[in-house]
Amino acid sequence: MEPHREPVRIYEVCLRDGLQNEPTHVPTESKVAIALRLIEAGFKDIEVTSFVRPRWIPQLADASEVLRQLPDVEGVRYWALVPNRVGLDRALDAGVQNIATFLSASETHNKKNVNRTVRESLSSLERVVDIAKAEKLQIRSYISCVFGCPYEGDIAVQRTVELAQKLLAVGADEIALGDTTGMADPALVTRVLDGLSEAGIPLDKIAVHFHDTRGTALVNAYAAWQAGIRSFDGSIGGTGGCPYAPGAAGNAATEDLLYMFERMGCATGVDLDTAADAGAFMEQVLGRELPGRFHRYWLGDQAKKSTSATA
Repeated sequence: MEPHREPVRIYEVCLRDGLQNEPTHVPTESKVAIALRLIEAGFKDIEVTSFVRPRWIPQLADASEVLRQLPDVEGVRYWALVPNRVGLDRALDAGVQNIATFLSASETHNKKNVNRTVRESLSSLERVVDIAKAEKLQIRSYISCVFGCPYEGDIAVQRTVELAQKLLAVGADEIALGDTTGMADPALVTRVLDGLSEAGIPLDKIAVHFHDTRGTALVNAYAAWQAGIRSFDGSIGGTGGCPYAPGAAGNAATEDLLYMFERMGCATGVDLDTAADAGAFMEQVLGRELPGRFHRYWLGDQAKKSTSATA
């Protein structure tokens, strides 16, 4: 282990991306209980819900109530995904202070996701960002399918560069590059990030959001770290998936990211055991096994300790 490297930021998405594709209904009080465990673990950026139409994502229909029940904790930022002006208005009414927007690098995926062309989405997002900036909100903009699309295949690096430039120009504070169906590989991750750097986009404005569909989320995160990225999205236990992207599996498991970066000497500000305990609680809430590697190891280790203590 090499100590004293730059710290990394883990942006937790289990309450939004992690739940949006779950078949099991999760009560509001359980979502708040998960959030409290995440705060206890030390997470500072937590994406807690989405203000999409409830009929689109029933799991997140209680967005306003979730936000209202969360405690005001110094240094902790709650984020909510907003699809359009109507969603933003609902989020503002609920007291949101940080929002995430989204569009796709793939025309086909964008149409299936929001029934708009990418150009139409950009026009809509410009109005959303203008209002959000006037309200002094922080804005994160996701670009989905950056590393490949289940409908179109490869996505040109220049396409991502142009979209990132446009989003930053209209006022986004951060761009999150989404590997929506886990099609990325380390070489492609490096090419995309090199393309952004060569276009003059600072990498401290970029975060990465990997899915583990093909088992490459962690190695892709490492490749992004090597290229200079210091902000990584994770979902406790490896939960997650996109209802409008066939084959999308869970996100990069937060505990796996925490273990890797802490072992590398990159401080995260998050206690791994407490985060793992939050994963155990989330598994109970969902009533199914979660796929995260460290999550499975930690549960097994806890079971062994319990057996030894009672022997």
